[in-house]
Amino acid sequence: MSQQLHTTPRLIPTLRDDISHGGFITNMKREAREIEEFYLSDAERELIKKKGKYRRGFIIAWWVLKNSFFKLNSLRRLFLVVGFIFLFTDTTFRNPDSQLTIHYGGFGIACILLVLILELKDKLLAHDELQSGRAVQLAMMPETTPFVPGWNAWLFTRSANEVGGDLVDFLNLGNNRYGIAIGDVAGKGLGAALFMVKIQSTLRALAPDYASLSDLGSKLNGILIRDGMPSRFASMFFVSVAAPSGDLQYINAGHMPPLIVSPDGVTELPKGNPAIGLSPDTRFTAQHLSLASGQCLVVYSDGLTEAQNESGEFFGLDRLKALCGQSRSISAQSFGERIVAAVSAFEGDARRNDDLSLVILQKST
Repeated sequence: MSQQLHTTPRLIPTLRDDISHGGFITNMKREAREIEEFYLSDAERELIKKKGKYRRGFIIAWWVLKNSFFKLNSLRRLFLVVGFIFLFTDTTFRNPDSQLTIHYGGFGIACILLVLILELKDKLLAHDELQSGRAVQLAMMPETTPFVPGWNAWLFTRSANEVGGDLVDFLNLGNNRYGIAIGDVAGKGLGAALFMVKIQSTLRALAPDYASLSDLGSKLNGILIRDGMPSRFASMFFVSVAAPSGDLQYINAGHMPPLIVSPDGVTELPKGNPAIGLSPDTRFTAQHLSLASGQCLVVYSDGLTEAQNESGEFFGLDRLKALCGQSRSISAQSFGERIVAAVSAFEGDARRNDDLSLVILQKST
């Protein structure tokens, strides 16, 4: 059995590949926007808008350098200061006995490189941990097109970062009952992702044993209040399908109101109850709905309507409704893919700030 040896990347071929990828201007603009968003506070960004065009660049550069300096830990800040002191000090040390000459500028460069290496090490470690978390999330993802008798279903979620705080899940509840959940955890990052996994695992354990969605919502809410993290809550829409009929039962816990798409037009469902994990006194009301052949239920997270282009404009509900009105006669999968493609085209090269999730449930017969 042969074993493939690990080879160290070579400098020239790597640089050649980097150059061949192109898109340098676009990537530089994206990196500049991300640096500004990460290192500058909202108040600083507002102040910058009032400055002149030429002063603005110098102010941004100074604030970014200052804020990044204070994000370092104490030891690395000291190394950086020492490094710059020696770098800009034209001093050498000569030992008359050994004829040894030391240029302190080289020592300064070494200190700065050490700080960069340590920061890169932290970033790579964090990236590996987030990749492991992403692998867990992907393992818990349902099929994109799960089988539901009498229905066509399409499920989609896209994380803005390595791990996401959106929930999309499909459950076979037995006795020709199927459940579909879509949720959005408040906040971003690893904390939101862990809370999402907790909600998903708890929902999978509870849902098959609860015929009443009101009771299911109350039980799930109680567990999250008891065991949840401070200031963590989530919106969730859960729908139960009585296949192969067109009868649906659902609860909406603070989620975006879904859309019903039919030959007569696009209708927005009423708002629901408060989000789960907010209050132990929240009561959830189950709603009933019946769809005819060809009608669709469109459920989405706010990452869809609040997707932004490079000008800061939102995709918006009106665009989504218009797109739904143009997609009535196609399959659930084509319908969903058309929406996702339209949002991606609208975003262009803008940085994605939120996860995007989408469920299309279409009555087929």
